[in-house]
Amino acid sequence: MFDSIYSASVTPGQFFIMALAALASGVAFSWLMSFRVQANRRFFIVSSIIPFVVGMVLTFVNGSIGAGVAFGGAFALTRFRSAQGSADEIAAVLIAMGAGVAFGMGYVAYGVLTLLGMGLVFLALSSVRLFDHAAMREDRLLKVTIPESLDYASVFDDIFARYLASVENAGVKTTGMGSMFRLSFKIRMKNPGEEKAFIDELRTRNGNLEISILPYVEPQNQL
Repeated sequence: MFDSIYSASVTPGQFFIMALAALASGVAFSWLMSFRVQANRRFFIVSSIIPFVVGMVLTFVNGSIGAGVAFGGAFALTRFRSAQGSADEIAAVLIAMGAGVAFGMGYVAYGVLTLLGMGLVFLALSSVRLFDHAAMREDRLLKVTIPESLDYASVFDDIFARYLASVENAGVKTTGMGSMFRLSFKIRMKNPGEEKAFIDELRTRNGNLEISILPYVEPQNQL
């Protein structure tokens, strides 16, 4: 059961067994991680298909030193290109790269099936709400601007206790030429219907300076 399914030459049946196993386990893994990892849907879609892409590439370069070296160089170029890219762009490059290895080693049918099949899988995963959980939608990003005269460490603690089920400090920075602070918090409301009342109390405390409540994501810099 745990032996390799591959023989000396990979058969279509062996390849499709690997593909189905990699895709099914990849989707299951991403679905489980989506309950704990704070990321957007695109991240989980990409992580669902990466096992198959990597497995397919290794299938075709196995035993070929030249192909392995070529793939390593191509992967380095992909990392350089995708440093500022989105999850969709990285996925597209990975899929195209894996299919290119198949084409380059003469597996034309596998390359065509990989491009067409993974394109359909990506579209299907993008059209369903498999990774969109209510708990993820409840997390919000609160940004509050306060004058420098206020002690930002505990100025809103009593208001947070009344309205928020959870709050986490996401950073602080100066603004307005150093005359004000902008505080960022990851929050979850006890009752989303009380959002206006929550903002009104914050406005009273911060002197009616800027306040924003946005959907929470995990960017490199929340501020």
